[in-house]
Amino acid sequence: MSGFLDIQNISCGYSGGFRIRNINFSLAEGAFAGIIGPNGSGKTTLFKGVTGSLPLLEGRMLLGGEDLSSLTFREKAKKMAVVSQFAEIADIRVEDYVLMGRLPYRKRFQFFDRKDDIEMAHHYMRLTHTYSLRDKLISELSGGERQMASIAAALSQQPRLLLLDEPTAHLDITHQVRFMNLIQRLNEELRLTVMMIVHDLSLAAEYCDFLLMMKEGQTFCQGEPDKVLTYENIEQVYDTVVVVKTNPVSGKPVVFPISERRLRDA
Repeated sequence: MSGFLDIQNISCGYSGGFRIRNINFSLAEGAFAGIIGPNGSGKTTLFKGVTGSLPLLEGRMLLGGEDLSSLTFREKAKKMAVVSQFAEIADIRVEDYVLMGRLPYRKRFQFFDRKDDIEMAHHYMRLTHTYSLRDKLISELSGGERQMASIAAALSQQPRLLLLDEPTAHLDITHQVRFMNLIQRLNEELRLTVMMIVHDLSLAAEYCDFLLMMKEGQTFCQGEPDKVLTYENIEQVYDTVVVVKTNPVSGKPVVFPISERRLRDA
């Protein structure tokens, strides 16, 4: 059964170097998916394959039934938006940065932003609480503020698929939760399909409805968080002893590490 995003037996990687192999999964429209696995497992390589930064060696990817390899850069930008791990630091006003998300919709010989482009940028800036920062330079913002501005720019593309590469990796818990709550709202209210690389397993469990766990360039397992995040799977993939419990409020898995001292004394 096909989904909104279909990854069909893809392999990609670097010439003479690391490759991911035979990756298959399907996301329904409106899914909130997390890609998890230890460093070097292939998460970023998969991400680059989906975004088109790395060419496919095998397989194909369909978005809404269209083969992504057949789309132009502009056509792709209207369907998917990417937020990287490190938000850009540049001497450009926040408003101008967010308006860059409207570039795929510019007509030939259009050199200035149209009124509707500006209104849309302002809408998403208000949604991400960055409107009050519109006259500041991106380089003047905190890490959390830059990530929110990146989301506003991505949303201005009006994508159907939002791809995020470890967006919370350098944020404190306040900004992590604020960021993830925003993505969750967008996922629910706009039926925006989300796929993100996540390192924090408990965070992934709490927010995602589908997880793909990778090991050594291949899929180890995939499915709902409670099926994927078992202590057996985590210990096999991460080579780390953990305890997995259930969040008493959400019912989602929570992963607890165990220190070497506790293991020694047990």
